[in-house]
Amino acid sequence: MSYELQLVMIMYTAKFGDLIEFSYPIGYSHWALYDGDGYVVHFAVADENWATYMFRSSLETMLPSSGTILFGKTKIRRVHIREVKVPQGVRMFINNYHHSYVASDPWYIRQRVNALLGRQFTYDLFNLNCEHFATYLRYGRAVCNQIPFRPKNEECVEATKVFRNIVMRYKK
Repeated sequence: MSYELQLVMIMYTAKFGDLIEFSYPIGYSHWALYDGDGYVVHFAVADENWATYMFRSSLETMLPSSGTILFGKTKIRRVHIREVKVPQGVRMFINNYHHSYVASDPWYIRQRVNALLGRQFTYDLFNLNCEHFATYLRYGRAVCNQIPFRPKNEECVEATKVFRNIVMRYKK
């Protein structure tokens, strides 16, 4: 299925709170939460100066998302799904069944999104990554099933604590 068709399918079938998986051909995935009207909320590259932007952009033409991993800074952004940078050959789909948790009520998901939007974090592949973030929004627990040698569907307590502390202090 073409990338364009995948985009259209998600925009017409996804519901608020759905997990969107961008499965990269090199064996790992980027995760986001569907926020409605074609928008997703995800870990994105943090604000950066022009030189850093140029270096990261050229690096990401070969390996998307490598800039986030190498530079260690990420910012929670709400962007149209078409704006998420992905490599050629990516498969994109709604994936609410990769984790063994029940989705939270949409009201709680919205509170988490609002509290975390625009926040900047230090990226940590093992303890604070895009899958931890997306699953925390949906379930209230940060989970990552793509880290080798880690048990599947096990909450990353450290990541949950980081996100929960911000959400608890958030004022509407």
